[in-house]
Amino acid sequence: MELQDAVVVVTGAGSGIGAALARRSAAEGAAAVVVSDRDGDAAQRVAAEIGGTSDTTDVTDEAAVAALVGRTLDAHGRIDLFCSNAGVFSGGGVETPTAVWEQVFAVNVLAHVYAARAVLPSMLERGSGYLLNVASAAGLLTTPGDAPYTVTKHGAVAFAEWLAVTYGDRGIGVSALCPLGVATPLLLDPLEQGEAAAAVVVASGQVITPEDVAQSVVEGLADERFLILPHPEVGTYWAQKAADPGRWIAGVRKLVRNTTRDR
Repeated sequence: MELQDAVVVVTGAGSGIGAALARRSAAEGAAAVVVSDRDGDAAQRVAAEIGGTSDTTDVTDEAAVAALVGRTLDAHGRIDLFCSNAGVFSGGGVETPTAVWEQVFAVNVLAHVYAARAVLPSMLERGSGYLLNVASAAGLLTTPGDAPYTVTKHGAVAFAEWLAVTYGDRGIGVSALCPLGVATPLLLDPLEQGEAAAAVVVASGQVITPEDVAQSVVEGLADERFLILPHPEVGTYWAQKAADPGRWIAGVRKLVRNTTRDR
């Protein structure tokens, strides 16, 4: 998957990883970049910067996602790459209210489902297209201190895997992006508020920039890798977890104790 001359849609693109993906798509010579965000003003700022098109979309609203896809198809005739990027943290455990669990599930899992439902028919008709589902290292590992985030990111990876198995022989590429710590509001705001989950993420590896993530995406798409890991150590942790889950869990518990001892 090459970004040059591609029609690209990025959700959650008003800031963070989404904005970096939109900027990098434009820099790579995309034919069109649709910058979508629930915050319409933020989407407009990024779109104006890169010469793209802005769109205000709540990804938890299936009709709104379908409309985003429809507008893009009307304007450009195709969608080559759909980056389903929006995501939210919760910072809670089992005690987290059900309404919060449902909201996190809606953004972190169902938004990917809505995107696939909307964009796959036109891709399948053409016999080509690519889905980039932004998940997290939490989808392969865990995020201590945030149960809803961990569970839903596992769901996001699982859904991307299902899509790859189901549609890979019909010309559809799928990648799951699983970064660890990235310097975005999703991490930095909880860290500033003293949330343990964010502190553990920072202690687990280097905090990289959204631009670093975008670089990994360009490389991963070029190779059509299913798992795109901007932090290579995540692959090592994942392999260790698979080889000896009990030992891995004990190691994470130790990390949590050492990180949160004074909190």
